[in-house]
Amino acid sequence: MFFLFIILEVFSILLVVKYNGYQKSVAFGQFDEISGSFHRTYNNLWEYFNLKKINHDLAEENARYRKMLPSAFLITDSLVHYKNDTLYRQHYQYVSAQVISNATNTAANYIQLDKGLMQGLNKDMAVISPKGIVGTVVNVSNNFAWVMSILNKESRISVQIKKNAQIGTLAWEGGSYLYASLKDIPTHVSVLKGDTVFTSGYSHVFPKGEMVGTISEVSIKPGEHFYTIQLRLAVDFNSLGHVYVVRNLLREEQTKLQEANKNE
Repeated sequence: MFFLFIILEVFSILLVVKYNGYQKSVAFGQFDEISGSFHRTYNNLWEYFNLKKINHDLAEENARYRKMLPSAFLITDSLVHYKNDTLYRQHYQYVSAQVISNATNTAANYIQLDKGLMQGLNKDMAVISPKGIVGTVVNVSNNFAWVMSILNKESRISVQIKKNAQIGTLAWEGGSYLYASLKDIPTHVSVLKGDTVFTSGYSHVFPKGEMVGTISEVSIKPGEHFYTIQLRLAVDFNSLGHVYVVRNLLREEQTKLQEANKNE
């Protein structure tokens, strides 16, 4: 009897809606609300379960854009210009990759990426994130890469204070994954809390101008001629996801010239 009652009730409502304009408009309005709510929920669920693919696609797109930035090119002639000239020669290429393992709590922290030789990666390539530098590739297999994080006591990277162009060395001495040390900055120059630090471009690994971090503490020990500087790193290494591996297209040429100069 109960089900019969429900069927008759539904049938009665349908008759009312069908032959009364006002009730019909109200009913369709309610239907649109329910339908819209359903589609919105479905769409939100679809976006949630597709976040991984969306992030991957965005990373690939960003890598393509980075290849077109002026910083990825080397200016080879500043005087002569042609319609189809060679004023800019590409210096760096960027390959997006996913972090699949990462350590921050040892003295020698490493990161593993999901790309390797088959995707164009090799040793001594820089690894960066959208926020700043991450580390250097130290070993590769066909499909994976092993990266020495800048949170590694063996890591040394040439960096530069933005405001005064002073060159120093980025080193990590253990402790928090949020901080590192900036070394070799002489005390006769002005260094202030809040100054930003970027890669210097002096090595053949990192492009010039990649974000490193912000100076958080500055002090001078008695008798020292160099500052003791603590740097707040730009990258949160505890939440690394997508990164970019940087290929220096002119590295071989630069290295050969450097070696030739040493031998003379």
